[in-house]
Amino acid sequence: MNPERTKRLLQTVMPDGLYRWLAHRKRRLSLGWVRWGSLGRATPISTRWGHERGQPVDRYYIDRFLATHAGDIQGRVLEVGDDRYTRQFGASRVTRSDVLHALPGNPRATFVGDIARAEHLPGQAFDCVVFTQVLQYVFDVDAAVRQLHRLLKPGGVALVTVPGIIKVDWGAMEHWPDCWRFTSRSAHRLFAEAFGAGAVRVESFGNIRAAIAALHGLAREELPVADLDFHDPHYEVAIGVRAVKG
Repeated sequence: MNPERTKRLLQTVMPDGLYRWLAHRKRRLSLGWVRWGSLGRATPISTRWGHERGQPVDRYYIDRFLATHAGDIQGRVLEVGDDRYTRQFGASRVTRSDVLHALPGNPRATFVGDIARAEHLPGQAFDCVVFTQVLQYVFDVDAAVRQLHRLLKPGGVALVTVPGIIKVDWGAMEHWPDCWRFTSRSAHRLFAEAFGAGAVRVESFGNIRAAIAALHGLAREELPVADLDFHDPHYEVAIGVRAVKG
């Protein structure tokens, strides 16, 4: 029998609600049945990026990026917020560690101020700047990157990470609004304008499963390492930038 005639016959003899249900089920079966499991919810499993569950997914990628470039973390190093990455990856290569914080009151801070307006910081003073997951809170990103370039000694290195696919940090909005998300292409263009295209190397991390895990606030410990390390450039969870001052 002709498929169209069959369809019309079924519509005639079958209750409308049952026909629509069968048509919807047939369509879902033809596309493949998706089992959402515990991810089939409209709210995240963790609203704290997974900190209470283990290491957040984006921090796993940040650690990988800094471990790859640990040799750059040496001499006089500036980090934002605290100096944990300077100590973790720089170790004995670091001769002086400085900390920049946007607001007063941080006892670890040796400098206070907005990186986009950091004229009070010494120019050409640092061998390395560690700048992880900060640029999204700076509205004037162009000025911030120019300041990073100014702060470095010739040959100095900026190690920067920025978010790709990650939730908005509404909890920080009062003090430093969460303004931006990046791609590897936009990050490269941003830093190339200040450092020169040949001085900038960009690497992205993530895949669809890692992105879903990060958005749900799952921790690194809840995913197989092979799933985290698989790279799909269409789903950039975190982006790392290594920029060298010529």
